[in-house]
Parts: sequence; C-alpha cells; structure tokens
Amino acid sequence: WERKEFGDVAEKVIQKNNNNAFKNVLTNSAEYGIISQRDFFERNIANKNNISTYYIVQNDDFVYNPRISNLAPYGPINRNKTGYTGIISPLYYVFRVLNISTVFIEWYFKTTCWYKFMYQHGDSGARSDRFSIKDNELKKLPIKLPADDMEQEKIAKTLTSLDNTLQLHERKCEELTLIKKSLLQKLFPKEDKIKPEIRYKNFSDAWEQR
Repeated sequence: WERKEFGDVAEKVIQKNNNNAFKNVLTNSAEYGIISQRDFFERNIANKNNISTYYIVQNDDFVYNPRISNLAPYGPINRNKTGYTGIISPLYYVFRVLNISTVFIEWYFKTTCWYKFMYQHGDSGARSDRFSIKDNELKKLPIKLPADDMEQEKIAKTLTSLDNTLQLHERKCEELTLIKKSLLQKLFPKEDKIKPEIRYKNFSDAWEQR
C-alpha cells in the first residue's frame, strides 16, 4: 500500500454560495450522515440572510464536522450522498478527493486509523464539544491506500454490500418487532373478553379464568 498525506489526495472546497444560488442547507450528523438541515432539526436553522457565506457542497463531496460526540470522538467525516448540491455552514470543512475511490475514502473515515493523528495534532479548543485542528496540520494526515485502484474498489464494494445487507436485516427486524407487538395484543383476550381476536384453526372455545 502507498502512504500519502491527506493534502495529496484531497482539496479543500471554498466555493461560497454567492447570490444565494443554492438554498438547500445541509448538516453533517455522526448518526445520519449528511442530510437536509430541515429534516435533521425539523425546522430551518440557517439565517436566509447569511447563507451567501456558506460553502457549496456537491454530490460526492465530503464534509468534516468538528463537533465531538460518543459516535465520533474527533467529529464525523461523511460523503454527500443526497444526490443534489447543497450548502453548509463555514464552521464545517468541505473537501473533494482526487484520483482515488470516493467510496474507499468514505469507508476509511469510518475506521479509527486517523484518530491517533488527530489526538496528537489537534485539541478540543475553547469549546469542549468541538475539536480543533489547523488546515495545514490536517493536510498532513497520513492515509494508507492500495496502489491498485481495483483493490480500492473491491474493499469499498465489500463493505458497502455488507452495509446494505445490515440495513435490510434491520428493516426486517423492525417489521418483525411490529408483528410481535400486534400478536401480543391479538393472541390474548382483552380484559373484558373471553376470546382473543386471532385464533388458530380448530380452536374456538372460550378461554377459562383461573
């Protein structure tokens, strides 16, 4: 594998939302990734008069949110997979990867490989809930990646496939939980009844009270 610096494989995006060309304000959540700010907060947080200073985030661009949480001890780094161009507060660091697999780098930042460097070269700053690291330091972040693009793609494809399978199982689990909850209500008689709502075939007698 090759050892490169972050600055070699990514460039910071500093394009401002001049003339309020875009109005889809995004946020970067450790739990949900990059989503519409309105969907996350259930209302608009950004001041419409100030969004001209926001950065433009294209689809597949990355956003680093320096806000610390249990899920992201140095802040989450996520890829814009909304399918549209949006804007984000200048408090965030927006970057675009160069000549490498975007999905591979997305998974790289799901690991803890970069935590030690952040610990050694940054600090929590004046606010305990935010991590602080200078741009020049962040550019030195070491990244190891396969020299062969095909290996990058295979790693990314494997992890993405597993993630999709997990999501399907999670949905199935949610559905089965709802079915179980419903059956708990219908397979037992209600307080003032002598029969449940649902019966198995060949069972029709009233239940006994003991």
